[in-house]
Amino acid sequence: MSSRRSARASRFTEDEINHLIFRLHASLQHHSNSTCNKKRSAAKILKRTCNYIKKLQREVDDLSDQLSQCLASGDINAADADIITRLLRL
Repeated sequence: MSSRRSARASRFTEDEINHLIFRLHASLQHHSNSTCNKKRSAAKILKRTCNYIKKLQREVDDLSDQLSQCLASGDINAADADIITRLLRL
């Protein structure tokens, strides 16, 4: 019986899901180049969100590769070293 209660307690209501979808849509609008405000389905918003996350992951991978090459080359000036050090502390 307690497992049923915990399962119910962890479920989101439809309103909560709609609110989260709305927030995702607003975030995507903020980060996209388009100014289109037309209403989208939840499935399309989730798909765009997944695509945006994949794009960010590719950018992180590319930057990580560039950082590795920079560090391996040893051709780093003091300003670059300071920036890299501060970024790695985040």
